[in-house]
Amino acid sequence: MGEVPEPHSGWTFLTSHARVLATIAEDHTTRIRDIAARCRLTERAVQKIISDLENDGYLTHKREGRSNTYQIQPGTILRHPAESGLTVAELLNLLANHEARRAPAEG
Repeated sequence: MGEVPEPHSGWTFLTSHARVLATIAEDHTTRIRDIAARCRLTERAVQKIISDLENDGYLTHKREGRSNTYQIQPGTILRHPAESGLTVAELLNLLANHEARRAPAEG
């Protein structure tokens, strides 16, 4: 059914948790399979990350039929002391601005 994404070797600046959260921010009804493909993770890894984010108050979900709708808690403060005072909304705003600059200009 779902392909295992090609692994990435080496380190990256953003964690998988940040990538999953940013993907959910773009589409609150996205499927775990689609998150996994976009973030180059396994579906099992995405399920674990979503569980982590929910357990720490960054995310909630509501079951709607066979789908989930996710709700990000934008005022939640990031965990690491180096990001003291930075909220989820501010992080997502930075990432969204970056994505907007990368998007090809529509002509």
